[in-house]
Amino acid sequence: MKFSDKANAIFKDAIDTYKVLNSIDQPFFNKYNKDEDTIAHLLYRKCWIDTVQWAYEDIIRDPNIDPESALELKRKIDASNQDRTDTVEYIDSYFLDKYKNVQVKPNAKINSESPAWAIDRLSILALKIYHMRLETIREDATDTHKAACQKKLNVLLEQRKDLSQAIDDLLEDISNGDKYMKVYKQMKMYNDDELNPVLRAQK
Repeated sequence: MKFSDKANAIFKDAIDTYKVLNSIDQPFFNKYNKDEDTIAHLLYRKCWIDTVQWAYEDIIRDPNIDPESALELKRKIDASNQDRTDTVEYIDSYFLDKYKNVQVKPNAKINSESPAWAIDRLSILALKIYHMRLETIREDATDTHKAACQKKLNVLLEQRKDLSQAIDDLLEDISNGDKYMKVYKQMKMYNDDELNPVLRAQK
């Protein structure tokens, strides 16, 4: 099985499982044991984070949301973003370890993004496809709306096909030594008490 096939199946599983209760307050349970299948464990967690955050982003755009609730939700979104970034870095750590013994060829090149950040986009794409597909069958929508959404869905499906192939190609190139990984840890400054001037001033 190609890696992208596995990833896309896990992303679908995570979204479908979340949508059973469809609540941001539901408990998270990872179906995949991290010791038995580490990458599946990480992929499921990654997509679950994205799915919850998608719901957060919908809620916070309610024009009638009260300021206190909006502030609380903004902080949840910030925490979710940090969790997302951490999980992406765990995924890259997995690949770094997996390919650590590969003999890198002298003419090997680095990719513009690491495997995990491409996988991050694939997870978001799974959510776009899920929600756009719903729009194509929405009973209260006009035929014009459904047709327009079907065209968008077709583009998203093509995009997933292309991105999936690109990820598989990248992983193959890394495993063959034709490309190499180099991961830069995210250096977010606004959460740091020393780097954010507003937080620093409150110390």
